[in-house]
Amino acid sequence: MLGIADYPAFVGAVIIFLAIPGPGNLALLTSTAMAGVRGGLMSGFGIIVGDQVLMWAAVAGLSALLMASPTWFGAVQWLGAIYLAYLGIKMVMAKPGDAPLLDMSSGRFFRQSFWITLLNPKAIVFYMAFFPLFVDPAVPPTLTTFGLMAVTIAALTFLYSLILTVLASRLRRRMRQHPWLGPLLQKVAGTLLVAFGIRLILQK
Repeated sequence: MLGIADYPAFVGAVIIFLAIPGPGNLALLTSTAMAGVRGGLMSGFGIIVGDQVLMWAAVAGLSALLMASPTWFGAVQWLGAIYLAYLGIKMVMAKPGDAPLLDMSSGRFFRQSFWITLLNPKAIVFYMAFFPLFVDPAVPPTLTTFGLMAVTIAALTFLYSLILTVLASRLRRRMRQHPWLGPLLQKVAGTLLVAFGIRLILQK
């Protein structure tokens, strides 16, 4: 299909990739918990743009450069680990009354999720190693091929973000009835972010 070896399999692979627990999902949940559906959707748009940057960078040959240079790929892993750990520590150390790590402006949610996605080795590995497998070698890929893949990824990410955001928003209403639950979940989320960072370092 327009240079894609197996489009249904490609769609399924993207859905599985989105559903794997990771920093992006955590960013969506945290943003929704703090600013409702709007915050969650802005976070989702940040993930979409980050994904598009990674995909088109792979198309441009960045993936080949990283695979040929373990040093550069290792540097990206370290950047991702440090950034996630930094966010996590700030969330764990936050005290009642402190300014929130993610402020209430939609732009901040967007930027936060964008950088989390861009520095997420899971996403980088997907576009470096997995994504090219769906390019049909019998049909020379064109801009249309990559454009269709990009639109598919963006659409699926948006739908996934919307569903997760709506579900998380319902949980947010319950949190208002139990004020102690919000700070507890923030510390849990911060601990998970630190754990993600440590895991990335140990996997090097």
